[in-house]
Amino acid sequence: MDSLAAAPGTGPATSPLPILRKPRPAAKFSDLPTDRTLVMGILNVTPDSFSDGGKHPTADTAIAAGLRMFYAGADIIDVGGESTRPGAEDVSPEEEQRRVIPVIEALVKAGALVSIDTTHASTAAAAVEAGAAIINDVSGLTLEPEMAELVAVSKVPYVLTHRRGDARTMNSLAEYKDVAGEVVAELAGVRDKLYAAGVGQDQIIVDPGLGFAKNDAQNWELLQNLDQLESLGHKILIGASRKRFLGTLLTVAGKSAAPEERDAATAAITAISAFRGAWAVRVHDVGPSLDAVKVASRLASARTTH
Repeated sequence: MDSLAAAPGTGPATSPLPILRKPRPAAKFSDLPTDRTLVMGILNVTPDSFSDGGKHPTADTAIAAGLRMFYAGADIIDVGGESTRPGAEDVSPEEEQRRVIPVIEALVKAGALVSIDTTHASTAAAAVEAGAAIINDVSGLTLEPEMAELVAVSKVPYVLTHRRGDARTMNSLAEYKDVAGEVVAELAGVRDKLYAAGVGQDQIIVDPGLGFAKNDAQNWELLQNLDQLESLGHKILIGASRKRFLGTLLTVAGKSAAPEERDAATAAITAISAFRGAWAVRVHDVGPSLDAVKVASRLASARTTH
């Protein structure tokens, strides 16, 4: 390269936008790899998410972060504009859309397959219009039942997450006699509402909702009983990345590991989930989890040939 001026991002205009001048064909859900577990990168365009809140305060910085994940090999970029951590404040759909729609549009133009992480039907609709190919609703229809009709009409895949209550109340609702059995039963109940609205079976992806109305022991029990989740007959998404139960596991001298110190443990769960056949994992740090998926895929293929 003769001049730094020829390299995108190194001249006076350091925004990632110049990289996006040549749009690529829109990515399609049907084009995703089917021979391994997928890696979904988390892109929070929020000031208060538990791990990366405030790291992407503008559309340009969020787009740049999304592109880094995309070029690092993320199969899906999950864009969210409202924190879902326990105790988080609500965000209006209008503010949520202001945060996420420009980011979605730019990433789609770059060729990324994007999902929208939202509990609001109006935001999901705007995101799909902007090119998002998946709706990831952590509320499990508990906030806006009209989401079911939107999913039916849009025909896009829908991540059905198990959660009780909302961000302010879910911790108080983590009471189970049989956490795996109850999570499966409650997901099946919501799934019936989706079916009644006209949503197809192949549109539904289930997420056990680790950390949502579950304590540390319950999260581990769910991970140990993924076969029960498989009984629902849908693709499974696992979202354990940097969550509190990993920090507790990695406690040193009475201090829980910080979110950024939980990536190795996250990659370990990725490997285990992939080996057990999870459709996708949702992670903050794409590279280690992509490596873990490749290892798990190789081991699984070796197992089937012997």
